[in-house]
Amino acid sequence: MIPEQTNIPLSFEGLGIKPGLLTQLTKLNYTIPTPIQHQLIPIAIKGEDVVGIAQTGTGKTLAFTIPIIQKIAAIKGMALVIAPTRELALQIDEAFRKLGSMLNLRTTVLIGGAPMGMQIRGLRNGNHVLVGTPGRILDHLQQKTLHLDNVHTVVLDEADRMLDMGFEPDIKKILSHLKKDGLQTMLFSATMPENISKIANTYLKKPLRIEVSPVGSAATDVEQEIFIVSPAKKEELLKRILTEYTGSVLMFCRTKYGVQKLARIIGMSGHTATEIHSNRSLAQRKQALAGFKSGRYRILVATDIASRGIDVIGISLVINYDLPEKAEDYVHRIGRTGRAGLSGKAISFVAPEQKYSVRTIEKLINSTLAVKTVEGITEKPQPIGNFVANKNKYAPKRRSFNRRFRR
Repeated sequence: MIPEQTNIPLSFEGLGIKPGLLTQLTKLNYTIPTPIQHQLIPIAIKGEDVVGIAQTGTGKTLAFTIPIIQKIAAIKGMALVIAPTRELALQIDEAFRKLGSMLNLRTTVLIGGAPMGMQIRGLRNGNHVLVGTPGRILDHLQQKTLHLDNVHTVVLDEADRMLDMGFEPDIKKILSHLKKDGLQTMLFSATMPENISKIANTYLKKPLRIEVSPVGSAATDVEQEIFIVSPAKKEELLKRILTEYTGSVLMFCRTKYGVQKLARIIGMSGHTATEIHSNRSLAQRKQALAGFKSGRYRILVATDIASRGIDVIGISLVINYDLPEKAEDYVHRIGRTGRAGLSGKAISFVAPEQKYSVRTIEKLINSTLAVKTVEGITEKPQPIGNFVANKNKYAPKRRSFNRRFRR
């Protein structure tokens, strides 16, 4: 594994990027590489396989976009990028289009919710880059409307998320259609569970592992707080918080029905809100995201479909109205704020009986979440007292956590 480097260069020069591409980066206001870009780009340009471990908001999309475009300009052929969600696929496609405009780069997005006929026409026109979700890519392969003979580079983006969503069989089938000789594979993941390691060991050739932040770490520029609140008072607490914070807000609920209900409640409270979940069509989801980015809607309410792949600069607050089922998803959710060098804040609503869920999150991020209170709405944590305050002598660290909640 390549250790993280702290001395990041002040420009993209010296990373092996061709002058024409450097000029395009400057035009797009990309001036200083992030740590993962600094470490990964020179390796990927050499054609080596890479495993990149990085949290959201670290610039990994550009880290693989630059080497792919430079490779296509030199040897033609095609690249395939596989992503877990439609939103992330569209975001990646947008990055390729912007950076590759000078080369007349042709891309096609293969995602569910979009007409197959339009995608088939795009495939017939010839492409340099294909970006898609596993299910739709496999649909085209099975219908023989897609052939991957000319693919020289494949990217598995957000691989841990794809496996969580049950896409492992689809991914293996897609990879079986690729020629092994001369194939470069790049795998990106925010975490590195055992099943991801198995895929890397099976499909990548002596990959270099680049890790720019500890596995499971939360964004360092995000202030994190929790409120211990009963379900009956969550709406009241939410209204108080939305009045206090005036910037853009991304809110997460566990279910699509919860998202729909909250969006209505927020709208009736005088705030502008929109929603993203699986019941909405692709066009509706794109419209909602565009409205949130432009400022038409101040609040975006979403299921975990938006915890990855939503790249909006300047989100000031993330609210976990419902805690996620998996601790790893907490990291991805709050990673939507505090991006691109900006600070952010994350607030989580926690029921008194969810102390074990919070403990799991704290263990993952290696940090204690501050408990805040609102008089008359939230429940007060139990006083710590001398026994817990002097925990180094009397009690293990984990016991201090329990006393922050009512039993």
